[in-house]
Amino acid sequence: MTHKLEHHKRTKIVATIGPKSEDIGMLRSMIRAGMDVARINFSHGNHETHARSIANIRKLAKEEKRVVAVLADIPGPKIRLGDLKQVPLELTEGDRLVLTARKDLDPDDLFEVPMPHPDVLHDLRTGDRLLLDDGQLEMIVKAKQGNDVVCEVVIGGPLMSHKGVSVPDSMLSLSVITEADREHVKFALEHGVDYIAMSFVRSADDIRELRWLMRYLDKEAAIIAKIEKAEAITNFDAILDQADGIMVARGDLGVETPPEKVPVHQKYIIRRCNAAGKPVITATQMLNSMIENPRPTRAEASDVANAIFDGTDAIMLSGETAIGKYPLQAVEMMSRIAEIAEGAMHEHNGGAQDAQRLLEVMHVEKRNTVPAAISHVTVEIADMLKARMIVAGTWSGYTARRVARERPETPILAATPNPSTYNRLALVWGVTPVLVDEFKTIDEMIQVVVETAREGGQVRLDDLVVIIGGVPFGIGGQTNFLKVLTVEDVDEG
Repeated sequence: MTHKLEHHKRTKIVATIGPKSEDIGMLRSMIRAGMDVARINFSHGNHETHARSIANIRKLAKEEKRVVAVLADIPGPKIRLGDLKQVPLELTEGDRLVLTARKDLDPDDLFEVPMPHPDVLHDLRTGDRLLLDDGQLEMIVKAKQGNDVVCEVVIGGPLMSHKGVSVPDSMLSLSVITEADREHVKFALEHGVDYIAMSFVRSADDIRELRWLMRYLDKEAAIIAKIEKAEAITNFDAILDQADGIMVARGDLGVETPPEKVPVHQKYIIRRCNAAGKPVITATQMLNSMIENPRPTRAEASDVANAIFDGTDAIMLSGETAIGKYPLQAVEMMSRIAEIAEGAMHEHNGGAQDAQRLLEVMHVEKRNTVPAAISHVTVEIADMLKARMIVAGTWSGYTARRVARERPETPILAATPNPSTYNRLALVWGVTPVLVDEFKTIDEMIQVVVETAREGGQVRLDDLVVIIGGVPFGIGGQTNFLKVLTVEDVDEG
């Protein structure tokens, strides 16, 4: 299958599917507008609607001759309040309230607030901060009375039932994979999703736990670790080593850590992912005003562009496409911003950014390894010779990701006989995947990938291409050869 090349953007777009975008016609329009990854948010909807969305995305991608990856976003252990006795409950600074998991509540005591998480209440300590409703309200733990927790309001406001609770100062013992999550993962794997995004990751052990669950279920998907807790920042390098990709989940990250630090965290995370050759998604409130308005604010447009300047592989739309009034316009706007930002980056800032990225790569990995040297030289040769395209023959996606991390100006075509890799590469910056017949020798690989590229219109006769790959074939992480040729060489040889 050959991927159409109508969009010139290199940055990939992740769009969340919801009530405003699950219609077949809207999904088709969003794919045509540049959606590369469809995010299914398991915090909302049900398995029946998710199954329908996944089936429709697969069907439409095939009809449109595009590759669209499916990402299942699993909720994780979100801590929420129970039903309040009065809604809203007006809290003012200095008020004291009791958080409890008990069932026998005093109906007349409005400040006795149900929180059905006894394990969390057990872990809380005097002096811990609690942030409610995405950080809009703040309390501090003053005392513990058995399994109840007495808190004092620091920042007040109206409190509603079922609002989220963040505990940035405490190391909670609750499992990162809940029983509900296990059912979601089982369902997602049975429906062949390409990525599973894991919420509230704290350490590399959380990734290993999900990997173990997938082995137990005898199915597999790539894992995206959502970075949204202070512990995840501390343990980031170990998490990155275990995960297949990263999401900068700026919403909860801006609650769990000071919001003024989020831009710094974002830049650090993106640089480390670039250096490791693993895809990174920048998420949350990128074009948030487009939930209600047909155009974004200037600040939002700048936010998207700056994430691209930082080196993100993908930019994500959440409520904009799930529940917003203008889902298609949001994808179109994201695509236009990406194309313009990428053009400006290469024209004005490419050299400085490439130098910074090179320093990061050298920090992560010695450049005297064969795969590192081959991928780096491939980009230099393609640039020097003004090659039409870099063609990466790949089974696992490793070769294509290594080339992409160099951020070449030359387009990257990833030719793979592996359907899973074909879909997953939809998330990787600058890579256009094509599905090809299996090959066993270098000559077979060259013949197959160039013929496929010609059939799809990506290359023409007399075009110069740089081919990179690894032998033996079918084994990931074996990038060890490159070849420069003109397209007619294949026909004549």
